Amino acid sequence: MRKTLVAAVAAVIVGIPVAQAGEGMWTPQQLPEISRALKDAGLKLDPNQLADLTGDPLGAVVSLGGCTASFVSPQGLVATNHHCAYGAIQLNSSAKSNLMATGFNAKTMADEVSAGPAQRIYALERIDDVTSQVRAAITAAKTPIERTRAVETLEKQLLSVCETGGGYRCRLYSFMGGNTYRLFKYLEIRDVRLVYAPPSSIGNFGGEVDNWMWPRHAGDFSFLRAYVGKDGKPAAYSKDNVPYRPKHWLKIADQPLLAGDFVMVAGYPGTTSRYALVDEFQNTQDWLYPTISRTYKELVAMVQATGAKNPDVAVKYASTMRGWENTLKNFDGQLEGFRRTNALATKQAEESAVLAWLKKQRRSGEAALAAYNTIETLNVQSAKTRERDLTLPQVGGTLGSTAVQLYRLSIERAKPDAQREAGYQQRDVAGIEAMLKQMDRRYDAGMDSQLQAYWLNRYARLPADQHVDALDGWIAGSDAKAIADAVARMHKSALGKDAERMKWLSADRAAFEASNDPAIKYAVAVMPTLLKLEEARKTRAGELLAARPVYLKALADYRKAHGKAVYPDANSSLRITFGKVTGYTKLDGSKQAPFTVVEEIVAKTTGKEPFDTPKAVLDAIKAKRYAGLIDPKLGSVPVDFLSDLDITGGNSGSPVLDAHGKLVGLAFDGNWESVASNWVFDPVMTRMIAMDQRYMRWVMTVVDPAPQLLQEMGVPAGK
Repeated sequence: MRKTLVAAVAAVIVGIPVAQAGEGMWTPQQLPEISRALKDAGLKLDPNQLADLTGDPLGAVVSLGGCTASFVSPQGLVATNHHCAYGAIQLNSSAKSNLMATGFNAKTMADEVSAGPAQRIYALERIDDVTSQVRAAITAAKTPIERTRAVETLEKQLLSVCETGGGYRCRLYSFMGGNTYRLFKYLEIRDVRLVYAPPSSIGNFGGEVDNWMWPRHAGDFSFLRAYVGKDGKPAAYSKDNVPYRPKHWLKIADQPLLAGDFVMVAGYPGTTSRYALVDEFQNTQDWLYPTISRTYKELVAMVQATGAKNPDVAVKYASTMRGWENTLKNFDGQLEGFRRTNALATKQAEESAVLAWLKKQRRSGEAALAAYNTIETLNVQSAKTRERDLTLPQVGGTLGSTAVQLYRLSIERAKPDAQREAGYQQRDVAGIEAMLKQMDRRYDAGMDSQLQAYWLNRYARLPADQHVDALDGWIAGSDAKAIADAVARMHKSALGKDAERMKWLSADRAAFEASNDPAIKYAVAVMPTLLKLEEARKTRAGELLAARPVYLKALADYRKAHGKAVYPDANSSLRITFGKVTGYTKLDGSKQAPFTVVEEIVAKTTGKEPFDTPKAVLDAIKAKRYAGLIDPKLGSVPVDFLSDLDITGGNSGSPVLDAHGKLVGLAFDGNWESVASNWVFDPVMTRMIAMDQRYMRWVMTVVDPAPQLLQEMGVPAGK
């Protein structure tokens, strides 16, 4: 389960009249309010222990920037999903040495390989409430654009102070649509290495066929390791670096997990939109999800066709393809869920009730009603250019997009650091450089030419009023020949070479504007338009900074008045969700057991991808070599399990903890019936799918032994 392309609309945090197991992605600040519910659900730890973000167990939970992970040893060993480490596995693969197919097992630390210059591990150190500062800056601004700039300026100041001393990455999160702001401070570990990954035939068993489905049999796990300089501080990759020593790490559960047991997840869920307006939901249902799904299917087909003839393309685009496939299937599942549950009618009824309640409040409800109308008007305006806004960032292909980023960096570099656009400050340069360095491993000129032509043809079909003069001038026509010529011209750029990209990383604006490189000429031509469109987006954002908090505060008040729990929409910040291990009944009436076992892998195996189980797995199962990891009640080794927890993209790799805070598994997916819960939560059908830690240990004992890692984690290697 990955983070999708759709941004969270808003987040709401106020009091909680009711907190129950299952629904709810609770912030650390809400833990005192839900402590009774946690204890009632079965938590054996003191709930106050969870409020200590740097203590045990929350101090072991980290973000990978799109996935979640956790320290599982005192030597910086990190457990996460196979699909979360897939980019690192792909970066270290080639057509001749394909780690995605064979897996990877570093026998010693010296054998561990870099996960890539862009890979990071973010360990949370503190959270500060900065609401008063941000709200004061917004209030003092006189116009919408000034509001946006005021927040941007303050955010840069806060981040600069927060990151003093180096080695830290800070982020400002908005909750309740801007009613609450919190500053998160992370230790940014920049040397991350791949330690262990099963082959995809284990880690991704079932592939896209099984994605979002139950029953599941995927061993979706991998291990990374965090490294730092000899002084213990974060540093770029170096052979001289040493393993990071976290203050806390998770212990592997020593008691069997059973149906009905308490479980909880701490992680970094990406985005939900449960407090979105009806028109925002309807735009998503009627246009955004169908459009993205259709687009990704077309792109997947193009890459598959080329990859079938060119193994190098298949390897380079494997991670990209997997992301497309995951997203489109997720969106298709949500659309099916919207239809099945009649989600639009539910949203309409809820919103009508809120508006009716506000009208009854008379004068005290007028501000919220006006804010609602403002948001609706802005949404209508935004929808007018949605096709252009989706297409324009893609038309330059990889080379054009790279040139735009580098040219913008040169423009911003001429300003004092505090005045530069976010994303182009000195704090961002290392990340930009890392992405440029690893581009070769995910770029093929021939494949990229096809993808760019796809987007240019799509742009050519846009209505005339959505065209951009600068881009039309660069393409020099809208017919097939003009587009083909533009693509061919772009791919004569020298930016396809690593050394050339590094040269432009430090070039000044004048050098860009004097260049004859095709990609750079493209960037120079379209930049004025891109800046103009950016200004328009910021003006709209400034309008929303004033309107959204007012309406969402009223929505929260309505929910409180009607006894409904209020928790924040996911926004990639740390959350806790809890519930129980439990099966469910599918729509066809079939009852689903909460666990799967290894024998079911044999029954599912076809010998062809994605059900091509390794022989070592089949032989071990046939011989009943359970390595001491058999569950007496199941009579076998469990593989995956279900629980009623509330998660979404970004939670992938999250540790699943038992009542004592010990690791029982890794969250990696949700069931098909639950994907629509990003917008309308369904407590009956929503289930989280996790890999059982006993299956992970079984693979590491019987299939591809890693006794050194099992010992490091403090668990027996099995028999």
